[in-house]
Amino acid sequence: MRQEILDLIAERGLDAGDKLDAESALSKRFGVSRPTVREALKSLEQEGVLNAVQGQGRFISSMGSLAVERPITRYESITEVLTALGYEIVTAVLGVAEGEATAVEAKALRLEEGAPVIRLARIRYGNDEPLVVNLNTIVRDALPGSPAHRDWSASLTSALEAHGHHITSSVARITATELPPEFVQRHALSDLGPWLLVQETCLTTSGRRVLYAEDYHRGDAIAFNVLRHR
Repeated sequence: MRQEILDLIAERGLDAGDKLDAESALSKRFGVSRPTVREALKSLEQEGVLNAVQGQGRFISSMGSLAVERPITRYESITEVLTALGYEIVTAVLGVAEGEATAVEAKALRLEEGAPVIRLARIRYGNDEPLVVNLNTIVRDALPGSPAHRDWSASLTSALEAHGHHITSSVARITATELPPEFVQRHALSDLGPWLLVQETCLTTSGRRVLYAEDYHRGDAIAFNVLRHR
């Protein structure tokens, strides 16, 4: 329901300050109960997409009017980000290997340097365009079994959830950069920069750090926004 409302905002081109339909109208439009609509609307209010004004209704916030950008305050997997932006996703697995945590990986995941990890490199395509170069480091025991017997093109977040590791938050740092030269040359990714590098450590509901990712997002296709208050 939440995504249906976001799609409606984008479809109508609603801008900051525009009023959203009333609960009753949304309930009728989508064929769901008003409590279902109300729960989705409250979620969007908490995310800062909508502003509720007592006695007047709900209005699109400045953040909600940025249809192409994603709220950086909400944890989303790359699959969720690209799907929400309307892309048909295809994943190319560049490589997967077991190894020992480097100093950077160990610090991010709070492991001993040299602890066992799995490294996964992928390119995520949207509508046949390369959009994200995805470099993941996973704590080895978080995904038991042989790496050779796993479908690494599927959602990594879902794979971790299947083993009881539900990621609910992350700590991220975003910088503008160029792709490492080896990826540009080997995978025909020239003339697509600059990229947004998101270095992210993902935490489960218990606070365990199971995934460290370095994701290069194409800067001309993906952006993020931050809601700021005085």
